Amino acid sequence: MYSILVADDEKGIREFLEITLKKEGYEVTLASNGAEAISLCEKKNFDIILADIKMPQGDGYTILRKVKKLHPDTIVIMITAYGSFESAIEAMKEGAFDYISKPFDVNDAKALIQSALAKRDFKLETLGEKPLMGEERFDNIVSNSPEMHKIFALITRASSAKSNVLIIGESGTGKELVARAIHQHSNRKDKPFVTINCGGIPENLLESELFGHKKGSFTGALANKIGLFEAASGGTIFLDEISDLPLLLQVKLLRVVQDKVFTPIGETKEVNVDARIISATNQDLEQSVIALKFREDLYYRLNVIQIRIPPLRERKMDIPLLAQYFLDKYSRGMGKEIQQISSYALDRLQNYHFPGNVRELENIIERSVALETTNIILPESLALATHKMGQKELGVADINLPSEGTDLDELMNRLEKNLLLKALERTQGIKKKAAELLRISFRSFRYRLEKHGIDAPGDE
Repeated sequence: MYSILVADDEKGIREFLEITLKKEGYEVTLASNGAEAISLCEKKNFDIILADIKMPQGDGYTILRKVKKLHPDTIVIMITAYGSFESAIEAMKEGAFDYISKPFDVNDAKALIQSALAKRDFKLETLGEKPLMGEERFDNIVSNSPEMHKIFALITRASSAKSNVLIIGESGTGKELVARAIHQHSNRKDKPFVTINCGGIPENLLESELFGHKKGSFTGALANKIGLFEAASGGTIFLDEISDLPLLLQVKLLRVVQDKVFTPIGETKEVNVDARIISATNQDLEQSVIALKFREDLYYRLNVIQIRIPPLRERKMDIPLLAQYFLDKYSRGMGKEIQQISSYALDRLQNYHFPGNVRELENIIERSVALETTNIILPESLALATHKMGQKELGVADINLPSEGTDLDELMNRLEKNLLLKALERTQGIKKKAAELLRISFRSFRYRLEKHGIDAPGDE
């Protein structure tokens, strides 16, 4: 049973949290001031402490600093009065896990506690250094969503087969990671894994890259060259963005697929090859076949086993896990002590569309770690792209760009504030409805109100 200490000088808050948390199965201890809370912490190691920032005989900061010396793994969540979120942010920079504002939604508080305990337990189990284990990781693919677990099972089955595989998914979803996992779990794992982006090489050079050439066979062919298919013999060749393969090369690839032979440029002798082909595309190949841009016979031979990777927006439950995974990765790599993403920052990530999928999430976290000067990633630390949103949605058409330029961060802050006010106006000041209108969580909505200093009394 997890133990929670509630430290607040308001009797009503203490008793309300005691009743609520006991119903959830927690062991709850109460303290009415900072000195009493510190005394209890000296006698017992609590799992979580909910501490009001402003209290007599020792405020929340005092409790936080003392507890972090006594019990570094104890989670401290600050309780703040409405409008004083700056103090809570400072506490988070000193090691607090997060904060909740009065008056708070009981479901938000319970969810925050559950999230904090899950992260703390995971960190203790892995000692902060070991990679993710069990159902949350398959080779280098990190996920705990049911959709990806089905793909994990399909990778295992595909690995034991000899058939060609076609991986379909938007850019940034991790198609190459899936291809590598298939190879790594196959009986070819000790042989080469060769990858080529069919859209990243000029058409006049692509045939030579794939199949090789003989010295003197064309201008610039100064020596014999072994192609990637020959280099991959015995192993696996990964043809990324196969939809970009020119029609003439599709004919030559079809022969490789059917007969396991090809002829290098300038040669007359055929070369036998034994390479498993895994292809990938972010396009609809069936539509390309209908449009006569991709050979139908080649499509069916490559698409024996199909794996579709869902975009990140269809598996948002993976966002916190992936964000923490990338945070740990880049914090260690850059020698920083950033161990946490605030719940408000996670709210912002989970309400973002991610047009660039997992790759974009990784870039966002890497940039945040590189530029962050504190020990926690806050919402304002995240640089989320706006260039793929419509002009009407952003109100860009109504904004004049001065010839001398403008401050983009200040502009986006003004736009966010205006949207908050418009949402409140449209919902007659009902904050929960305003949050739903903006498609963000209630906690995130209140955080943004506080950030912009919007005093919005009325119904929650």
